[in-house]
Amino acid sequence: MKFHVNSDCIGCGLCANTCPEVFSMTDAGTAVAAPGDVDGLDESAAKEAMQGCPVNAIESVTE
Repeated sequence: MKFHVNSDCIGCGLCANTCPEVFSMTDAGTAVAAPGDVDGLDESAAKEAMQGCPVNAIESVTE
């Protein structure tokens, strides 16, 4: 599973704090997701971050 942070991101940092293996903050102050596939414990933490996002800016991407 892959994750994507859309333009609704407000830069609160919740995702990066919840799952730093997948999400990080850019110099512009918004979050970005790692480009690769996520699985195992990282996938679980990334899903937790997605569910906790206050503006629903995190999307799961299935190919």
